[in-house]
Amino acid sequence: MADLSSLLQLGQQMQGRLSEIQSQLAQQTVTVAAGGGIVQATADGRGQIRAIKIDPQAMAQGDVEMLEDLVLAAVAEAQKRAAELYQAEVRKLASGLPFPFQLPL
Repeated sequence: MADLSSLLQLGQQMQGRLSEIQSQLAQQTVTVAAGGGIVQATADGRGQIRAIKIDPQAMAQGDVEMLEDLVLAAVAEAQKRAAELYQAEVRKLASGLPFPFQLPL
């Protein structure tokens, strides 16, 4: 029964550490640009978009479709980089486990 108790304790420690990581990631941000910097998107480490910046000159050009595409590209890349940041942190946590571990998505 000691093995089960140890496993449960390890699970609780992992859950606590994962909560800490999620809190830390909420404070970290990644910013990416699209269209040579015309559009910038900032996401926190959990993938939540926190800011969008658009160069005012983009509005003067009047190409709404291009601007929409740039916003979409910047948001997608920011979320991708945030996911990579999250996975890297979880990998660090999982590296000390005595058994294989699947990353939560």
